[in-house]
Amino acid sequence: MPTMPERTPLHAVARCAFCDAMSATGMPDRRAFLRLAGAGAALTAWPAWAREGVDVGAPSALSQLVPAEQIERAATGQYASMLTQAAQQRAVGPADHPQVRRLRYISDRIIPFTYEWNPRARGWRWEVNLIGSKQINAFCMPGGKIAFYYGILDRLKLSDDEVAMVMGHEMTHALREHAREQMGKTMATRGAIEIGAAIFGLGNGGRLLADMGGQLLTLKFGRADESEADLVGLELAARSGYDPRAGITLWEKMAAASKNAPVELLSTHPSGPTRISDIRANLPKVEGLYARAPKPAERFGPPAPRGG
Repeated sequence: MPTMPERTPLHAVARCAFCDAMSATGMPDRRAFLRLAGAGAALTAWPAWAREGVDVGAPSALSQLVPAEQIERAATGQYASMLTQAAQQRAVGPADHPQVRRLRYISDRIIPFTYEWNPRARGWRWEVNLIGSKQINAFCMPGGKIAFYYGILDRLKLSDDEVAMVMGHEMTHALREHAREQMGKTMATRGAIEIGAAIFGLGNGGRLLADMGGQLLTLKFGRADESEADLVGLELAARSGYDPRAGITLWEKMAAASKNAPVELLSTHPSGPTRISDIRANLPKVEGLYARAPKPAERFGPPAPRGG
């Protein structure tokens, strides 16, 4: 089976990728922000939470401070720039590459289940690409722009179920608008009047979009965001017919990889026993969904060993 060429890791990568389970900021403060913002009316478009599956509460009202269209446009531009840079290094997987086919097959199964979590997802131009880098990394930018690095598939030998867990997790960051929320927090806490004016067309909007794109590469999510991404990703995978128990083996593999050598993803987004414990505790909420879900008609596998 052909494999992607190994390339020097790209420097312009999304730090949010796969995520910090234990933030240095302490306990989640989302509920406090919601109380302060009083955003009940703003959340009416989101799904009801008395439902089968995981329960992560209502999304943060602070995301409403930044227009979704603007941040999605910024993400689209940054994603295109990243792909251009990768293409110049001949490090973008072609459409017929086995691992590209695999990623797009899995994403096609998951995407229909994202709409409940964010109505805007129906209108997103979802993209899934494979970058030829040794990094153990993956991300989904606002607007459904997904990238997997060859290293996460090859070095961790991910099963399809584990790939679905990674993908569901990363999709959740976009669906729950965690980047938009972080920018909203910045505006609220810093009183960014000039930035706010630019967002609403009163200043240099073009410069702001470039600034937003840069922020999307450096955002670091907190504990609450990471917990949401784990749990919603668990449900998305289960509804798509992928075994949610793979969430446990995925993080076990992450922990093992970090012992043998530094893992790019874990250098900024460490894992830990708490993450696996939370996944175990929530498995009963999604096991019925998985049991009833149609299972994938096609199964793939990790990249073949070189020379095999």
